[in-house]
Amino acid sequence: MGLKAKVPNGNSTIKVTVNGISKNISITGPSYSSRIIGNFNVPAGYVKVDLQGVTKTGSYFADVSHILFSGTAASGTNVFSNMPEYYYWSRRGPSCHLSYTIPTPENISYYYNEVTVPTGQDKIGSDFMVSGFKEGYFGIQVNSATERRILFSVWSPFETDNPDDIPEDKKVKLLKIGTDVTTNQFGGEGAGGQSYYKYNWAAGKTYKFLLKGEPDGNNNTIYTAWFLTPENSNWKLIASWKRPYTNTYLTNFHSFVENFEPENGYLERSATFKNQWIRTQEGTWKPLSTAKFSVDATYKNAQRIDAIGGTKDGNTFTLQNGGFFNTIVEPGSQFTITPPSTAPNINLSTLP
Repeated sequence: MGLKAKVPNGNSTIKVTVNGISKNISITGPSYSSRIIGNFNVPAGYVKVDLQGVTKTGSYFADVSHILFSGTAASGTNVFSNMPEYYYWSRRGPSCHLSYTIPTPENISYYYNEVTVPTGQDKIGSDFMVSGFKEGYFGIQVNSATERRILFSVWSPFETDNPDDIPEDKKVKLLKIGTDVTTNQFGGEGAGGQSYYKYNWAAGKTYKFLLKGEPDGNNNTIYTAWFLTPENSNWKLIASWKRPYTNTYLTNFHSFVENFEPENGYLERSATFKNQWIRTQEGTWKPLSTAKFSVDATYKNAQRIDAIGGTKDGNTFTLQNGGFFNTIVEPGSQFTITPPSTAPNINLSTLP
């Protein structure tokens, strides 16, 4: 292994540790140059290279642009972040998704899903999207050490990353809002209407999500989201949005797990999704039991591949990413669970 590095002035000693073995390397010179560290035995899988400044005569230890490796371990297939345009996304880590198979061609008016984030898996920057649909998403986030949110967003039919560019007639309009819910416009990954409820949800507990989507007959579709905590028997309204130039029921039911904080991309996070149901326009609840695993471009371009999906206990879907674990689940894998047997007992006519 080696380093491509420089120091602004003076000289520095850097300790490099790989697989429990440490070696020191001396770095001098204001221009980048390659320096050999030495030989290391490494296992298959992600390999941590730890750099620690030991001594310096200049103002700081070094600028390091590359970690270099060669030898038999480098002769096969290797995965590492080598595309500068992906450095930001590589630090965040790959996102992973579950697309649920809908067991009917009928129009779907409601999606129901439940999520549990295992204890210790609720890292800052985590986004656990529970009930995704073609025109938006509905889930929970860890926004900081002191703030967590229930987030419900609907994209505008006008394609842009800047909400200020959306023509008035193509803006998503707020129809109803729950108590203590904040609404605004969002951009950056498409643009549209956003609503969120600051709520200190906890790892290890199960939360329930209900989403409704139906056309209003005037070339709009109305999307409404409700949230239920284990401590409450009453559903909480998050918001109801009207999306113009849209005439559809709910489609593309999916969930995903991602990290939006680059500083925390080295941490592992996971979630389980259970008891998925749809309700047809005619009023019949139908259980879901099959999902397909997929990944984002960071994974597809082999910049990072620490993202997996699967099942647990025969009745729960799982997603996990971050932390540089070595388990691989092939994208495109299909998962099947035992269908849930008891439909949600929800009085839809009394929802706020």
